[in-house]
Amino acid sequence: MLKRMSVFISFILVFMMPLVAFAEGPTPESNALAIDTVWVLIAAFMVFLMHAGFTCVEAGFTQAKNTVNIIMKNAMTIAIGVVAYYLTGFALMFGPDVLGLVGSQGFALTAREIFDFGVPLDAFWFFQAVFAATCATIVSGAMAERTKFNAYLIFCVFICAVTYPIIGHWIWGGGWLANLGFIDFAGSTVVHGVGGVTALVGAWMVGARKGKYAKDGTVHAIPGHSIPLGALGVFLLWFGWFGFNPGSTISGTDAAIASIAVTTLLAGAASTITSMLVSWIKYGKPDVSLTLNGCLAGLVAITAGAANVTPNGALVIGGVGGVLMIYAVEFFDRVLKVDDPVGAISVHGACGVFGTIMVGLFAKEGGLLYGGGLGLLGVQILGAAAALAFAAVMGLVIFGTLKATIGIRVMEEEEHKGLDIGEHGIAAYYTEGSTPSVGGIY
Repeated sequence: MLKRMSVFISFILVFMMPLVAFAEGPTPESNALAIDTVWVLIAAFMVFLMHAGFTCVEAGFTQAKNTVNIIMKNAMTIAIGVVAYYLTGFALMFGPDVLGLVGSQGFALTAREIFDFGVPLDAFWFFQAVFAATCATIVSGAMAERTKFNAYLIFCVFICAVTYPIIGHWIWGGGWLANLGFIDFAGSTVVHGVGGVTALVGAWMVGARKGKYAKDGTVHAIPGHSIPLGALGVFLLWFGWFGFNPGSTISGTDAAIASIAVTTLLAGAASTITSMLVSWIKYGKPDVSLTLNGCLAGLVAITAGAANVTPNGALVIGGVGGVLMIYAVEFFDRVLKVDDPVGAISVHGACGVFGTIMVGLFAKEGGLLYGGGLGLLGVQILGAAAALAFAAVMGLVIFGTLKATIGIRVMEEEEHKGLDIGEHGIAAYYTEGSTPSVGGIY
């Protein structure tokens, strides 16, 4: 009897083992977490690739003699940006709130137990870190071809460690604008507006490139050296935007990623069309540089409301953004006489603010055109104004201090010969018989 019982129990245990193993295996919850984590990381990798796009756009739209300098600035923007964000920026942005103004814990990713973003902290941090570096690199293009390399590096530390994180806390970290209901889904203001207004301050303080403006105020165009390179950069950025916007759901199991991808695609397409048409009408030919920048303008504009507007709304926002960019370029270049070699101030600053405000009109819930009244529109205007004002003040302080100490502009002779040789001792392109390097490794 005892023997039969033991055989029976053994049989039951053997039979149940697969069921026990299955019960201890993947669950719907663990699968969802895995999908969300992988999605956030893939989106972050796509945003990281956008830095290749920025490098190509900035290099292509500037002179060949400054290409190495552009490459170096973009490479160091990533490196310095993520380290600065790791040490202080993330905590200031997402740490426990203090008076609605700033975060207070989590420096160097400590105090991990206080954070809960629905995905592992490291995945969330990675995604946010590449965003921070994106904000900084916007400034690089506007100040290209005449800015000291060491001054730019110091600036990168401060924008990624202080300026961007504090504004990010107001909007994404539970700060005072978040509490008012301000909507900036993926960063038309937090990333692009902040980068754009800081670029405006920096370009104004460093001054125009030699030969850009005549004594009588006439504007002289300084063409970029490689339209193909600039175009490649735009396509890389457009691709990366499908990580930038849909990735901001922080969830691969959220069906909204599909509609966000659609609004992002449509806005970029609409702005490309309108910028081409307006440039064609204004100048008699469809201008390629304005059309390429027009594509980016629409993508910047839709970033705030990508999750909150309909496809039709995205077409309008993107289409108007493409037109706004052209007139903003003329305004900053011809009226304010601010020299921006790549149009970063117009694309990111003007269109970032425009897109943020348009959420107040086109948001499906709360938008004025959907019966929501003026409440959300007022909050959007207030939030954009506050963020840009803070960024402008910080830009004045940072660049003003640098200008008064180490200086922010290269010598006139160095600017004439090119920053590649003057700042880095090496040229990007060689012709037969040219000297490969001055103090370089070759």
